[in-house]
Amino acid sequence: MQRAPLPRPICILVTGDPVPRTRERVGGFANLVRAGLGEAWEHGFVEVDAREASALPSASSFSGLIVTGSASSVTERAPWMLRVEEYLACAVKEGQPVLGICFGHQLLGQALGGLVERNPRGREMGTVALSIVDDDPLLDRSIQPALVHATHVDSVTRLPPGAKVLATTALEPNAALRFGERAWGVQFHPEFDEQVIREYVQSRAEVLEQEGRSPPAMLASVAAADAGRLVLRRFVEHGLRPR
Repeated sequence: MQRAPLPRPICILVTGDPVPRTRERVGGFANLVRAGLGEAWEHGFVEVDAREASALPSASSFSGLIVTGSASSVTERAPWMLRVEEYLACAVKEGQPVLGICFGHQLLGQALGGLVERNPRGREMGTVALSIVDDDPLLDRSIQPALVHATHVDSVTRLPPGAKVLATTALEPNAALRFGERAWGVQFHPEFDEQVIREYVQSRAEVLEQEGRSPPAMLASVAAADAGRLVLRRFVEHGLRPR
């Protein structure tokens, strides 16, 4: 009897770095993604820095793609961003599983025909409540409490054709999107734990105060966000299943 082929590794497409305190403590976003998945994925990872790669590896050589967050803005339209957008659009068209996280979510939205702009509702940061509006293999309304960690100033303000809204927050109407049969994006950070989001609030304390926010109150409201970790694990459990 012919054996089923072994799963291929997941490609973590790195588009930025965490705040310095987090990077010094745990390393880059790829480390956070691996830690967030834990034992849910045992078939390896390939880390590719999208900012520096002159040529991106074939998406079909991986079980799926996870696109990280970044302090950069999709609105910058840097050459490397345009190159990655084209790559992601092709991967989605070919039916490759893709999960975009924060900046990665925005990059997917722009690549597939949507629009990314500064969030007109302002910066979203800290532990926030997710309102799940449509059931999906990655998110469904049985998840309670649906708390996630978020930090962003840009948003997908116009959806690409065919995209479906899965979840919203008080400041983000497109907090989770399904872009296609096997492509998703989340505006929050499922790989963050409480310590990481605290480090983000602390690193942005000065600008938060200038915006009229209270960093001490934001730090006090940080809570466990198991819904985020669940998204990562469901992506590998359901999103990577052979069609």
